Amino acid sequence: MKRALITGASGFAGRHLARRLTESGTWEVIGLSARPHTPGPELHHHLVCDLLNAELTRRTLSHWRPDVIFHLAAASYVPRSFADPAGTLVNNAVGQINLLEAARLLDPMPTVLIVSSSDVYGLVHPDELPVTEAQPFRPLSPYAVSKVAQDMIGLQYHLSYGMPVVRVRPFSHIGPEQSDRFAIASFARQIAEAEAGLAPPVLLVGNLDVERDLLDVRDVVRAYEMVATPGLAGQVFNIAGGRSWRLRDVLERLLSLSSISIEVRQDPSRLRPADIPMLRGDATALRQATGWVPEIPLEQTLADTLEYWRRSVRGCRGGRSRR
Repeated sequence: MKRALITGASGFAGRHLARRLTESGTWEVIGLSARPHTPGPELHHHLVCDLLNAELTRRTLSHWRPDVIFHLAAASYVPRSFADPAGTLVNNAVGQINLLEAARLLDPMPTVLIVSSSDVYGLVHPDELPVTEAQPFRPLSPYAVSKVAQDMIGLQYHLSYGMPVVRVRPFSHIGPEQSDRFAIASFARQIAEAEAGLAPPVLLVGNLDVERDLLDVRDVVRAYEMVATPGLAGQVFNIAGGRSWRLRDVLERLLSLSSISIEVRQDPSRLRPADIPMLRGDATALRQATGWVPEIPLEQTLADTLEYWRRSVRGCRGGRSRR
């Protein structure tokens, strides 16, 4: 049985990845989180380890000696990165450096999957779509800059030390269990709260005119598992569906699943200082290397997301709305 260590195991994609690996029966799954939390059954072992603590990170890896490290941990909320650009860069870049420094002391060195982001591409012109891995970086947020740093640090460790590092640049992924800090999860939560009578039938939104290449998180973590192999060391892969969806249209699909009529209002506080107007990715390299294609249609993802929030708010009747 292979041993997988997942950083950011308590996060959105981390939980889905841990669940996938555990259910396969071929992995022993160790989850790392920066802060204590109650782990779910998807983890065989749960450890509290802040990657900014270099010595604790070294001791943790030395003790557990994973075969594969899935590095998902990062400060990932774009608006917060504008409020704390230095903290975002330190957390994401220095934390990864500490992890890779600890990993390169192991013999043999583990395969390391570095999760970058499609945000590294930033300002993409219409004639550059769909985006391939050769697209220049034009980051539009401090978060995106930190992911450029993570991406390039991963490549540097492969080139300098021969570490079997694979990098992925996932495009927007959504689904059940995502934090309502993110747009589509926020829409689903607001709909569920309104249906349950916990909030008025008004849905607050930011910029609905952006277009995103949307994937189900369960398809994304399947790609993570498929590429985390020494045979793909040094390579980088977009994880994308190849189609962009306007956020306004996605919201309309969600609203069509609601049992009540809901008014939509723009909330200026939800607008970003800079936003990527349109993003669509080309995952040809990933498909050729692994055979991966997305399998879960958007309609199912939206229905599953809304049902997750309906279940979540059922126990909150009479409580305060989080708007």
